[in-house]
Amino acid sequence: MVDTHGGDDVLVVQRSFDAPIDLVWQMWTRPEHFREWYGPAGATIRHATMDVRVGGTRRVCMEVPTPEGAVRMWFAGEYLEVVENRRLVYTEAVADEHGNVSPPSEAGMPQGHPPTTEVRVELEAVDGGTRMTMTHAGIPGDSPGAAGWAMALDRLATYVDAQGV
Repeated sequence: MVDTHGGDDVLVVQRSFDAPIDLVWQMWTRPEHFREWYGPAGATIRHATMDVRVGGTRRVCMEVPTPEGAVRMWFAGEYLEVVENRRLVYTEAVADEHGNVSPPSEAGMPQGHPPTTEVRVELEAVDGGTRMTMTHAGIPGDSPGAAGWAMALDRLATYVDAQGV
């Protein structure tokens, strides 16, 4: 695993999975799989729709427990590039339940967080497994989203392993 936070608010995470590339692809493109791993520990994905094609949209509702009670956060985006089993690029923005973009501060993001960021997932078959490089451009290093990726990708690894491949 390699996690780095580059300049200009770019998070790059590389992980290897002992699983075929098509399974790792499905984790990112099928809502029933995505709901199982996305988000930090304790988070639940209450809703996920994904129209995985260039120009298609995505909407995700994450519920996170807090001492004051559960907080629901909606995210929306558009698929910019889809190369099956190789590369997936999409935008991500804080939104309401209808997909309308909201100010990032409404989801507790720090001041200065951009309204829209870009996630790039690149997959490569390596020695019978899959190497994944996830790049999240526009995410400040001190944001909850940057910290959440490490936990989410740990959950992804556990979920992929549980698939019994």
